Amino acid sequence: MDEYIRPAITTKSRDLIQKHIDKEDTLLIITATNLFITAPIASELNIPNILATEPEMVSNRYTGKVFGTPCFREGKVERLKVWLNKTGENLADSYFYSDSHNDLPLLEMVTKPVAVDPDDTLRSHAEMKGWEIMSLK
Repeated sequence: MDEYIRPAITTKSRDLIQKHIDKEDTLLIITATNLFITAPIASELNIPNILATEPEMVSNRYTGKVFGTPCFREGKVERLKVWLNKTGENLADSYFYSDSHNDLPLLEMVTKPVAVDPDDTLRSHAEMKGWEIMSLK
């Protein structure tokens, strides 16, 4: 965290998150990256909710398999729907920020999709749809 992650978190990123905290928005990270990597980042950013891919463990050892639904593409949508049902939250006035075309299924679900430093495919799609495109660099 100290050597690689914290220095890579931009002021613009922290300011954007703080804007949502100040509005008392519910904050949630949805990521394909494993939970043991992303949980400390969520904590650093004061984001209390996280959905991430969870590696399967048996007898305190990783098996190389995934526990439950992988949090990738449509799996993110599935995991989000379960989380919404469980928490009673909803997507009214919702934002989703992404840099990857892999997140198009989620971006299509929310009220305010935002392409952040997007890959070429996502940029093209965002321009076609009239979505906000921003940089946090």
